[in-house]
Amino acid sequence: MLNTILTGDRPTGQLHLGHYVGSLKTRVEMQKDPDNQLFVMVADIQALTDNAKNPEKVSANVLQVALDYLAIGLDPNKSTLFIQSQIPQLAELMMYYLNLVSVSRVRRNPTVKAEIEQKNFGESLPAGFFVYPVSQAADITAFKANLVPVGEDQKPMLEQTQEIVHSFNSIYKTDVLVQPKAVLPPKGMGRLPGIDGNGKMSKSLGNGIYLADSADVLKKKVMSMYTDPNHIRVEDPGQVEGNMVFSYLDVFGTEKEYIEELKAQYRQGGLGDVKIKRYLIDVLEAHFGPIRARREEFAKDPSAVMEILRQGSLKAEKVAAETLDEVKRAMGIQYF
Repeated sequence: MLNTILTGDRPTGQLHLGHYVGSLKTRVEMQKDPDNQLFVMVADIQALTDNAKNPEKVSANVLQVALDYLAIGLDPNKSTLFIQSQIPQLAELMMYYLNLVSVSRVRRNPTVKAEIEQKNFGESLPAGFFVYPVSQAADITAFKANLVPVGEDQKPMLEQTQEIVHSFNSIYKTDVLVQPKAVLPPKGMGRLPGIDGNGKMSKSLGNGIYLADSADVLKKKVMSMYTDPNHIRVEDPGQVEGNMVFSYLDVFGTEKEYIEELKAQYRQGGLGDVKIKRYLIDVLEAHFGPIRARREEFAKDPSAVMEILRQGSLKAEKVAAETLDEVKRAMGIQYF
């Protein structure tokens, strides 16, 4: 059975190791399966819902996100990489879906509520941001995606799409829209904490290591990582839990037995922060150095990267146009 998968990122900045752990690595694995058809979207419309007054921040980062995609191994010959705003059918689909969703239902969406509170919009909440779960439903259904990779915090967004699909198919007595299922990250591969130890790695918090970071920048960020503030001298016993160096080694380290030995020595005393940070630098450089090198190669020809996005957008638009035609026929408004 052929699976159609939709995923993507907001182009509000370069992608970081949190994105890699949370979704990018999984996408590359999905791409390897010949039974998977992968659509990867640069979600610039979604990014504009809270950046409309600073559109340059969005448009300038479209290329940066595309470079990250290519660097980590997404292959335009196997996956369709496209820009959301270049698919006009998505906006029309959203308009039809808005009529199937109440204001109170969108307001109850816990993800929307949390993000509105986090961004402190108050009375200045943009309507586009408020209804972006409906926009996501248009994105997912336009390509008839049956699988959608999401984090735990994004499950309510997919549930909104599932409700819209059910309502549409029931009201118009059709099976045009495909019911999507969530693909959750593997256990133990949730959100990667920021280097400061505060919550998740985030562009807005400035606590991330980026795929585009140079070796020197990566080294400086690791050396500044939050460890155990009470571990002042090398001989002092240290705490592993909540120590970002060990948190990252658990995710990216391959020498598991050696890492456990380091933890035991750190807890006992006699192991300094500098030593474990240098080891983490080596681990991250071995993993992400080749990715950085590929990114630098693609960055030498930005017009070629944008052409990949253009071709992918043309392909994506054809698929979305077919779905829109079926939707309008089901609704009885395909007049010509």
